[in-house]
Amino acid sequence: MTLDPDALRALEIGRAAGGEPFENGSVAAARAAYIASFPTQQGEHEPVAATGQQQIDGPNGPVTIRIHRGIGAPRTGARAVLYLHGGGWVIGNLDSHDEICRWLANIGNAVVVCPDYRLAPEHTFPAGLEDCAAALRFMAGNAGELGIDPTRIAVAGDSAGGNLAAVLALLARDGLAPPLAAQILIYPNTDARQAADSYRRFGDGFGLTAAAMAWFRDHYVRTPDDIADWRVSPLLASSLAGAPPAFVVIAGHDILADEGTAFAERLRTDGVPLVLRHWPGQIHGFVSMGRHILAARQAVSEAAAWLQRQTGVQAD
Repeated sequence: MTLDPDALRALEIGRAAGGEPFENGSVAAARAAYIASFPTQQGEHEPVAATGQQQIDGPNGPVTIRIHRGIGAPRTGARAVLYLHGGGWVIGNLDSHDEICRWLANIGNAVVVCPDYRLAPEHTFPAGLEDCAAALRFMAGNAGELGIDPTRIAVAGDSAGGNLAAVLALLARDGLAPPLAAQILIYPNTDARQAADSYRRFGDGFGLTAAAMAWFRDHYVRTPDDIADWRVSPLLASSLAGAPPAFVVIAGHDILADEGTAFAERLRTDGVPLVLRHWPGQIHGFVSMGRHILAARQAVSEAAAWLQRQTGVQAD
């Protein structure tokens, strides 16, 4: 399968912009470059019914969360999504995936909460995961104040955020976090060993490179021993049975394609209701490139429609 023309154009725009690969510079430089890319990748941010920001208590200090109430979301008893942004656990913030959060809120008639979780290398594993769990506990414990239904909270995330979402879903299954109704995993990172064949097929020239992914991982883990911890590599969990129903998005030209597909197939084998959606002509990160890639909103629309079916009819 060849690259989608939109994806090819997005890659060409990225190459024309120049800039050093993340792994060749400092963390500060990588964050600055990533922030500078938002206006060139994201489309115009569509309005939602309401947006707010506040701080909640985290395990090691306050965590800032952004809350979007979608147009059409009821004032009480709304379905809710905890969205965990990507960025290799090292880059990304509340603005980097704001377009996706607004789409999910509006299309899904939902309340979407995005936490500004702590990043590596200043805060290595499991700091960011702990912040995400704190955000989920806040949502479940303050459902009335937020106008959401605590039995219809889903977790979602892309790339490293998909990793955190998958892990949080397993923690919820085990009673170590509030229960979840569903999980949406967009090209998730599920195996930090980074040995899948897609690392060879798409290791360079398709956006996220194998070298960059190793750089991200090595900043995130405390020691190499963490790589085999299922909370870093959820594909290595002994069982996925009992996890909430899943919607998994795979980009065909992505170094994470094989491990994401393997995780989805393990979910299916372990009896978890699954929708696996392949976008064969797409690249890693395509859902964050709404300015250039038409399939970005299409993928989120499919996920939001699935979420609506999964969580049922809402109150007015």
